[in-house]
Amino acid sequence: MSLKKCAVTLSAAALAFGLVACGDSGDSGSNGGLITSMGTEPQNPLIPANTNEVGGGNIVDLIYSGLVYYDADGEVHMEMAESIDQENDTTYKVTLKDGITFEDGSPVKSENFVKAWNLAVSDEMLSSYFFEPIKGYEEGKQGGLEGLKVIDDKTFTIELAQPEADFTQRLGYSAFYPLHDSAFDDIKAFGEKPIGNGMYKLDSWNHNADATVVPSEEYKGEREVKNDGIKFVFYPTQDAAYADLLSGNLDVLDAIPDSAFTKYEQELGDRQVNQPSAVFQSFTIPERLEHWDGEEGELRRQALSMAINREQITDTIFEGTRTPATDFTSPVIPGHSDSLNGAEVLKYNPEKAKELWKKADELSKFSGEFTIAYNSDGGHQAWVDAVANSIKNTLGIEAVGKPYPDFKGLRDEVTNREIQGAFRTGWQADYPSLGNFLGPLYGTGGGSNDGDYSNEEFDKLLKEAAAAKDADAAQPKYNEAQEILLKELPAIPLWYSNITGGWSEHVDNVVFSWKSVPVYNEITKN
Repeated sequence: MSLKKCAVTLSAAALAFGLVACGDSGDSGSNGGLITSMGTEPQNPLIPANTNEVGGGNIVDLIYSGLVYYDADGEVHMEMAESIDQENDTTYKVTLKDGITFEDGSPVKSENFVKAWNLAVSDEMLSSYFFEPIKGYEEGKQGGLEGLKVIDDKTFTIELAQPEADFTQRLGYSAFYPLHDSAFDDIKAFGEKPIGNGMYKLDSWNHNADATVVPSEEYKGEREVKNDGIKFVFYPTQDAAYADLLSGNLDVLDAIPDSAFTKYEQELGDRQVNQPSAVFQSFTIPERLEHWDGEEGELRRQALSMAINREQITDTIFEGTRTPATDFTSPVIPGHSDSLNGAEVLKYNPEKAKELWKKADELSKFSGEFTIAYNSDGGHQAWVDAVANSIKNTLGIEAVGKPYPDFKGLRDEVTNREIQGAFRTGWQADYPSLGNFLGPLYGTGGGSNDGDYSNEEFDKLLKEAAAAKDADAAQPKYNEAQEILLKELPAIPLWYSNITGGWSEHVDNVVFSWKSVPVYNEITKN
């Protein structure tokens, strides 16, 4: 085993977070065989149903496992479940596999799923909306969900309030993961030191610096872990992470900064990817703010949308790594349409934008700044500034970006409904369905409905889509629901993101999944 010489120059991020750039690592590369990847500080303790952002989600998805999981192409495979049998239109019987355990060796039982789902609803966790289809959802906020019945340690049933075309497809999402028995004693403390049932277990979490997961010896699912663990490093900016990637101090980066779009392919060669993904970008303006509700708000939202030159921004800022939006979902999702009624509101039309803004001013004169909040650690400044300038130049109002130092700070204000302007939003699919982009974000009471949008007809169409005989039959209803969104614009669609990522010379077998996340367990040190 040989000692590798340390590089003389370290990036600012490496100094700030104490990254060890070298060590007694032999032939396995840096960091003792751990794969280092860029991450962000989780917003909340690591409770699956209360995690709906990427920084926490990437960790949660590694340390927990659900009844099913999604492979790199979005196909569903059994994980903790031996079978999920549909007994009638609304009832499913779940049978767990033999011998499945949490990382401490205790068995994963039916009640670990049922109690976890009930807790998500009773505590109104961020993803509690995902349990709305289960019978007794409303009443479940005071007690257990009527539709969940434990038969024995290996068997439980799920009864829905109505048929749901893609229900079993949803069960790989993190909201449906089980919780260890100890979680129910002190859920917040448990989230700081979770006991999971996934491929990995949490080894350390140094808040605002990094988190490391290592393989779990107790995992008995069919996926194989091919590395010694993943160290998520919380960088202050994507540029700092990219600099470490180039210098070999970071193994995997899942978002190339916009400052590198013109050069990353040349600098990384075949160690990079630019491929379509299930990611949608937007910004949201809460209806509770003055000027942004009712008829006036609808006019202003349409004016803003038509004031944004998406084609120019995606060409000049993103260098072909984004595609202007034609709806609220993603082109990689089955059923996506680029010809919905009302989609013209997403086209740059400065004259129409001015006309609509003037009509809104006749109802109530707008004054002051229009701000778009964003997190500085996410590489968003360039596009926010470009969007603000497009709005300013078209409408003649003062439009500016409003930076927050980190993602958690921004999300805390959004979640607590303290933010006083527009803010960047978007969606990375949980499962491959149009409905996944619509219900959580715009359904009344949706866990990620950050603008508190509510429309009875939209909700009705979502339920009709969910009740379709299968996922294909649901798609027209989902698209009909989108046509309501295109009129009322609870969020302003901007573009679809390609996954642009890269990796160092220290690793091989880097594949990005259908939802833009590296398939971490497959990555190897070379």
